[in-house]
Amino acid sequence: MASGDLVKSNIDADVLPYGAALTGSGRISAVFPFGTLNPELLPFETPDLVALDDALIEATRATQIRFNIYVGDLGADAASGADEVFPHTPDAIRSILIAVDPNSKAIEIRSGRRVSDRANDRVAQLGITAAVGPFRDGELIDGLVSSVRVMAAAIVSP
Repeated sequence: MASGDLVKSNIDADVLPYGAALTGSGRISAVFPFGTLNPELLPFETPDLVALDDALIEATRATQIRFNIYVGDLGADAASGADEVFPHTPDAIRSILIAVDPNSKAIEIRSGRRVSDRANDRVAQLGITAAVGPFRDGELIDGLVSSVRVMAAAIVSP
């Protein structure tokens, strides 16, 4: 692939679930209803979501690897929970999953088979290290943004 080539995904936008959209960059942006929404009780503010989305877009464009984030319950064994979530993420074979369980204070990173040579254990460790400080300060989005940016930089400049 030459620099500047556009990678097209094979995802059909017509079959996406309710609340999901295929973005111009080829990522899937999705929300899932979990009851009656109250804007005062939403977990993240709009500027936080925009910052996270920008980080994901920049990382995907720079690395040509899809970055997915899961925030939720990973179960008693966070590693097994991440292993269970990862295959169900978009384009799992060519992507990275950053899975965070805020209740158990666990973070797990997985990479697909086709990108594991670039998104290796060293890159995952850098991502975790970048997230830990902000997480400790109670800044979940800042930790996720830092993790995505540090991992992308490590992949682009090994």
